[in-house]
Amino acid sequence: MRVYLDQIGCRLNFSEMETLAHRLRTAGHVTVAAPEEAQVIVFNSCAVTSGAERDSRKRVGQLHRANPAARIAVTGCWATLRPRQAATLPGVALITQNGQKALLHTLLEPWSAEFDDAYDLARLQPDGGPFVHLETASDQRRRTRAFVKVQDGCNNRCTFCIVTALRGESRSRPLDDVVREIQRLADEGVVEAVLTGVHLGSYGRDLCGDNPGQRPATASSLERAARTARPTPDLAALIAAILSRTNIPRLRLSSLEPWELADGFFDLWAQWPDRLCPHLHLPLQAGTGRQLRAMARRCTTASYRRLVQEARAAIPDLILTTDLIAGFPGESEADFEEGLAFVEEMRFAHAHIFPFSAREGTAAARYGDQVPRAIKKERLRRLQAVVERTGQLERQRFVGEVRPVLWEGDGKPAPDGTGRIWSGLTDNYLRVTAVAPEPLDLHNRIVAARLDGLEGEVYQGTLLSEIVAPDRAAA
Repeated sequence: MRVYLDQIGCRLNFSEMETLAHRLRTAGHVTVAAPEEAQVIVFNSCAVTSGAERDSRKRVGQLHRANPAARIAVTGCWATLRPRQAATLPGVALITQNGQKALLHTLLEPWSAEFDDAYDLARLQPDGGPFVHLETASDQRRRTRAFVKVQDGCNNRCTFCIVTALRGESRSRPLDDVVREIQRLADEGVVEAVLTGVHLGSYGRDLCGDNPGQRPATASSLERAARTARPTPDLAALIAAILSRTNIPRLRLSSLEPWELADGFFDLWAQWPDRLCPHLHLPLQAGTGRQLRAMARRCTTASYRRLVQEARAAIPDLILTTDLIAGFPGESEADFEEGLAFVEEMRFAHAHIFPFSAREGTAAARYGDQVPRAIKKERLRRLQAVVERTGQLERQRFVGEVRPVLWEGDGKPAPDGTGRIWSGLTDNYLRVTAVAPEPLDLHNRIVAARLDGLEGEVYQGTLLSEIVAPDRAAA
């Protein structure tokens, strides 16, 4: 069976499609590079905002028009939120909610008359069951990094967010399983693993029976993780176990809620400075205490500021990114101005900024004093301008420095014929381009570059010497 896999939304969606690709190929199926080549199309959808819902519907239509003969299976958050709506779209032959996603390969296998009906209520299962994981593919589209799903679901109740309803309660993958998979990926040539989850910072709490309000284990868990095969299962222990028991050259973290990090969490970077990437994505959402309380966020501007100060003091050359919401209900002009000043103070290098989107079933959708659409758009533009300014200031700090770069893709011929132009990411998540002479193949290699100049958000670099990755021998 020829299968085309597609997704929109978060890194977790991408990770889930990579793992599905691995399972399908293991079963003898072929994953193809274009929908026109497929017999079956699997689309992993998103519903984090109303715009994401629209994009999901639009993408299904595009996939059907690209290949009207293909059967389309729709999964993910939009399929979970609006299954009947998704089922009415042309070409859709199967709907699977998030709770069934790990079973997709088995649902596709016997594609026969029983799947001809697009939506079968009896087949749908409630979300929030035990964590089920398909191993991550290392060869998907010649990628240089692997997204490794270690957690799903969320126990928070942020008033704007529908994710808990769509993904269920927090569930973690056993620590030893994660370690084994990352070593396998390293053995297969993967240079960078990215830990992903809906709520990555809550990793392990369900494994040890902690309730959502308990504080994570302290820094002593780091030492135990390096010594034993059964450490205290929090995120710090997971990271320590990966870095002490595997030889993956680079480990990167996806989004972390600012209230979830253990005392001593940033000590990890001192222990593994060349392997743990100095980049943190800490969602802020709003820059005033009143708005944070209205959102039911479990932090204050003061606690967020302290966390950022601790991180920058402990992690040299840290790049900090975030998420922000413009025009949350009840946000006055004074609130916005106060929040804007706080955002500028934090010096974010980049931010995902969204206008508030009322999600049916969330508390914030029922709030009075909704901000008019035009004001939300205007505030979004002002936030973007501030983050663009602070981002440029942050990036300017690194002009002239030498950074390790993981080079991606195949390189493009340089216009002057001097070689190929390569693009890659530094350890602290800065985009760099550089010219390498033929026939040097930089793909999936860490090679140092001097960051000579900056155009927009991209550095022009000069290649230096290759940085030797950790020994590939088993840890």
